[in-house]
Amino acid sequence: MRYPKLGWGLLLILSLLSTTSCFEFEDAYTSIAPGYWRATLSLIPPQMIAVEEEEDATRNISEVTEGELPFTFEVIYTNDTTFHFEIINGSERIKVDDITLSHDRATNRDTILINFPIYGTYIKAAYQDHLIEGHWYVPYRGPNYAIPFKAIYGEQHRFTELRKTPATDLTGKWEATFDSDKASAYPAIGEFKQDGNHLVGTFRTETGDYRFLEGTMQANKAYLSCFDGSHAFLFEAKLQADSSLIGSFRSGSHYRSLWEAKRNEEFELGDPDSLTYLNEGYEAFSFAFPNSKGETVDLNDAKYQGKIKIIQILGTWCPNCRDETNFLVDYLKQNPSDDLAVIGLAFERYREEAPALAAIQRYQERMSVPYDILWGGYYNKKEAAEKLPMLNHVLSYPTMIFLDRNNQVRRIHTGFSGPATSKYADFVSEFDTFVNSLKEESPNELSF
Repeated sequence: MRYPKLGWGLLLILSLLSTTSCFEFEDAYTSIAPGYWRATLSLIPPQMIAVEEEEDATRNISEVTEGELPFTFEVIYTNDTTFHFEIINGSERIKVDDITLSHDRATNRDTILINFPIYGTYIKAAYQDHLIEGHWYVPYRGPNYAIPFKAIYGEQHRFTELRKTPATDLTGKWEATFDSDKASAYPAIGEFKQDGNHLVGTFRTETGDYRFLEGTMQANKAYLSCFDGSHAFLFEAKLQADSSLIGSFRSGSHYRSLWEAKRNEEFELGDPDSLTYLNEGYEAFSFAFPNSKGETVDLNDAKYQGKIKIIQILGTWCPNCRDETNFLVDYLKQNPSDDLAVIGLAFERYREEAPALAAIQRYQERMSVPYDILWGGYYNKKEAAEKLPMLNHVLSYPTMIFLDRNNQVRRIHTGFSGPATSKYADFVSEFDTFVNSLKEESPNELSF
């Protein structure tokens, strides 16, 4: 055989490759490469960044984000073909295993579908080599709500690889105000921990917390983000001359709020046990709603009589509610009792019964919830309050109502400060003490 003039060394290599069946390549994965990936969600078009910053005091903050919300995830294989994602937000890892790979014949591209079934959202994207590119879809916000998504393999930084010397250390407690430029302004507490450029923390509000945030401090600018399949949060802030912060908060591509904060170790939010209360003329609690099978469940059903009861007002779409549900499920496992019953009242983003009940059933199965979750109705807070006329309002998802054995309301706890906050351990201890005190009362004892 007459070979082209390739050189004997190259010919030898080609010969070995063509005849050796056990030759292995280091990166031989035919699907998604294992290891760390850096993802971004493009919340605003690039041309709108400068326009928005010129309209308010947050100008020039977005030089690091350029309108993108970053997060990281790890692809972990349990065998040669089975893998899952773990989304990383600070110390939290969220396992995502509802993943489908396919090939789109129309585009001749390999595709990946990443489902977040509890929240009813998903990422659909094409992948090749070390790149995944597509959109995050949120169907309940409308058929056109799709945020561009991109992930690059092998990158672990969140916002930037820059290491600008921080102008200050944000560690501590901050008194914050969101919607600071509007009549709808509301208070919050920023809890931050900073180690060099690395920044983690959260915001507590009277209706819940913004969960695990992670980011960076670069010179006089701070950046934090969180993505959990339901919420896409992006916080940007700039340190002012008086050591206060002024910034922007985005939730997906549909909501933006300005916020400001100052150090204040003494600042406190309203008492969560006083924000929601019974309307005058009501003492006992009562309701009847369908469960996930469409069967009507009444608070006065025989299986609940004579028991201490916790009513959990929630939405399956709500991450704070998911944190509270995890707490309740764990508490019931660790403290089994025939004297205590938990009942969930879910107010969903669907008005129609069929999709609402399906969402509740998925939630119960995925979260291994051992108690009834009933469909209360649509998630609009005004409409929810109409379904529960004994309450002055439904201020927050979640809200927890404690009933004694006679269905008398003994405590109403608004919101939930979850495991990302400094208040979580206190809540766990107080919850256990209060439930035990209710168990010790006799059925006819109505002390307040």
